[in-house]
Amino acid sequence: MQDKLQQLTEKLYNEGLEKGKQEAQKMLEDAKTESERIIAEAKQKSSEMIAAAEKEALQLREKAEGDIQTASRQALSQIKQDIEQAVRMKAVEAPVKEALSAKEFMQSVIKTVAGAFNPDKDAVSLDLILPQAMKEDMNSFIEGELASAFGKGLDVSFTKDISNGFKISRKGSGYFIDFSEDSFNRIISEYIRPKTRKLIFGE
Repeated sequence: MQDKLQQLTEKLYNEGLEKGKQEAQKMLEDAKTESERIIAEAKQKSSEMIAAAEKEALQLREKAEGDIQTASRQALSQIKQDIEQAVRMKAVEAPVKEALSAKEFMQSVIKTVAGAFNPDKDAVSLDLILPQAMKEDMNSFIEGELASAFGKGLDVSFTKDISNGFKISRKGSGYFIDFSEDSFNRIISEYIRPKTRKLIFGE
């Protein structure tokens, strides 16, 4: 009886031990499977994050390169404009200013232009606008030569809006021909701009 009890106890023990081993083995296998799944997911997420980071970095690089190229083009264009402006100022604005500041030259141009309005010496009325700064220098010329040529048909006014040069119009026409410094600079600058660009930049 004792032997049978002993055998039964050992059998139950062995069966329990075997079952415990099997369950432990299954738990180990399940844990291994789960850990492999977690590792695989982590690798997948890591790959996706790296790919996203690389894509963002590429986009940022392309944008930065584009911004740099745009800024470079704008800077180069501005530099060219500054050089053009400096050349034009030296070649155009200074000589124009000097010429239109010279009393004798101004008087000659005014007589020529005013005379062109009256080629047949018929009575013609003109409006002449001169710089305020030249009022004293021009008074004797206006009251002398111009007055004798046009008499009361010439109205002369002075303005601070013109630095050098003049504007002239047939009275009542509402249309002035502009011989001011700004007008000369603009016309001559537009004429020489293509030649200047070609000379400086080969364009």
